[in-house]
Amino acid sequence: MKVGIVEKPGVLKIAEREEPKVVGPQDVLIQVKRVGICGSDVHIRHGKNPFATYPRVWGHEFVGIVADAGPAVARIKKGDHVVVEPIVSCGRCYACRQGRPNICETLAVMGVHIDGGCQEYIVVPQEKAHRLPAKTPWDEAVLVEPFTIGAQACHRGNVQKGDYVLVMGAGTIGLTAVVNAKLAGAKVIASDLVDEKLHYAAQCGADWTINPQSQDLFAQVRQISGGMGSNVTIDAVCNQKSFEDAVEITSAAGRVVELSFNEQPSAIAPVGIIKKELAICGSRLQTHRFPIVIDHLEHGRLPLAGFVTKVFPLAEMVEAFDYVDKNNAGVRKVVISL
Repeated sequence: MKVGIVEKPGVLKIAEREEPKVVGPQDVLIQVKRVGICGSDVHIRHGKNPFATYPRVWGHEFVGIVADAGPAVARIKKGDHVVVEPIVSCGRCYACRQGRPNICETLAVMGVHIDGGCQEYIVVPQEKAHRLPAKTPWDEAVLVEPFTIGAQACHRGNVQKGDYVLVMGAGTIGLTAVVNAKLAGAKVIASDLVDEKLHYAAQCGADWTINPQSQDLFAQVRQISGGMGSNVTIDAVCNQKSFEDAVEITSAAGRVVELSFNEQPSAIAPVGIIKKELAICGSRLQTHRFPIVIDHLEHGRLPLAGFVTKVFPLAEMVEAFDYVDKNNAGVRKVVISL
């Protein structure tokens, strides 16, 4: 079978491997149909993901059809359409015992620490395969995993009905946070430096959009929120200044949700946190969000029209990554078809 591999930083290629088979009683063999290219995959290609090891079959956003299953598999059956939850955890460490396997001490993410979904067939444990509505087009089904990231950010920020939520950055993950915040009943403000992204954020449900290059972000947010600031600020810009701005712009009793893996420190005075008694939360991957997002998908609550920017066949995988590099400002999701 064919697989997409990042052999080493800068070297992306299609290779041949033996097709995997069901071995364990709870194994599920999946014929992969679509794989989404995430920003972290691009970083792996360029050697800028600190967690990746090489060579690596990339891809943690993938969907497919169940081709075979072990004798103990009961949740799904051959022919089912599924999305794969791409994290492997130990189930024993403190984080796992707290119900947060996404930050397991020995966390392994498919496509990063272990081989991922850019291969024609893959075997996963049955608990990692979540059944999808068969009527859902593959180009929409592949968006489930990214939407779990936005769902996690809203979960970590305890987004509540009526909250003013500022999503800083209207890229792929920012957009999924906008949608999930709206589904929670929040009033959503999206900010970005690219007007086209803001236009699409409005289509996804953002009540207000702000371009900080032409508008005063702080003044606009305070005006919208009646002077108090955003109750929840989700930082999907992920640089030093955006973190600092998030702390400053968030209201008293508010929550800041940080999505960045940026290793550069920000200059934040503790008094700003203490005075407003802010909660500052990291958000990584997701915890138990797949069933929630799939329910939204099944009931037509996710605005997916236009979310996939372009689909490439596996044979044009390198061209697909190049396209993302060259069109970063205009790309929401590029997908590989297998």
